Amino acid sequence: MGKIVFFEDQNFQSRSHECSTDSPDLTSYLSCCNSLKVESGCWVLYERPNYTGYQYILRPGEYPNHHHWMGFSDSIKSCRSIKNVYGKSWKIRFYDKQDFGGQVAECVEDCPSIYEAFKFREFHSCMVTDGAWVLYKQPNYRGLQYFLEHGEYPNYTDWGADSPAVGSFHMITEF
Repeated sequence: MGKIVFFEDQNFQSRSHECSTDSPDLTSYLSCCNSLKVESGCWVLYERPNYTGYQYILRPGEYPNHHHWMGFSDSIKSCRSIKNVYGKSWKIRFYDKQDFGGQVAECVEDCPSIYEAFKFREFHSCMVTDGAWVLYKQPNYRGLQYFLEHGEYPNYTDWGADSPAVGSFHMITEF
């Protein structure tokens, strides 16, 4: 299991909360989060309680303000540890139609530009057969992030997106 420490002020100041388990609601511990330290493991942070809202995927390291984890605000209301980062294989399949229909694109490595690699701009469904992944709405690992673990996602809303646009993706590994 991993360990993460949240701080209300920038540069690891003010009130803090240490976490080593999934937490669906952090509001009783912190009013905001302006810095944090991921001491071990990989984590998904959510802007709203119950693992909803914008997602931020973080590896071990120090993040002195919310801009360092590409946060849109200082709102972190829930978090969970990513459990499948230790593995020998990663595989993800994307489909250009919902419910795993249409053309398929399979990948086992990072992809900085989906359009350049596959000539797709949108994916409507996805299947993760190995590992854990993060999708980015824009190319070169920028924009909104979506965490995907082993499982089936018959529609882009199942991974938390508001549109089927995907620009890039990479494997989640601890190091």
